[in-house]
Amino acid sequence: GINAEYGRSRKPPPDGWELIEPTIEELDAKMREHEAESHEGKRIVEAVWPIFKVHHQKSRYIYDLYYKRKAISRELYDYCIKEKIADASLIAKWKKDGYERLCCLRCIQVKDTNFGTNCICRVPREKLEEMKIVECVHCGCRGCSG
Repeated sequence: GINAEYGRSRKPPPDGWELIEPTIEELDAKMREHEAESHEGKRIVEAVWPIFKVHHQKSRYIYDLYYKRKAISRELYDYCIKEKIADASLIAKWKKDGYERLCCLRCIQVKDTNFGTNCICRVPREKLEEMKIVECVHCGCRGCSG
């Protein structure tokens, strides 16, 4: 159950949890799988890309349920944020114009890039050289600009 999985709250989850729990558990299992995978033959950065992807999927799932489909209560949404099931900072960015598809927070932190600019995955496709393959070194994103 949730308490064993997240090891945080002693409080039972709010109503509606039973509807999202199977998906959350499935994503958690996928995360554990990726964490246990062999990193042989991969660059160090590539080894964490699947983990970033699952983290993103979980947050996007909660975001869509609450903000887009209005399918979960504020109480359940807040619970998911508090229990770190979804990433509050990433979701906050998704609510801003131009960041609706943002892959991860690192890609907009200019201090993490060589030239003090956004990550390559934030550059709109039409502004890239033709045939250029985009792949962010942080998370493996292939393009998430609005």
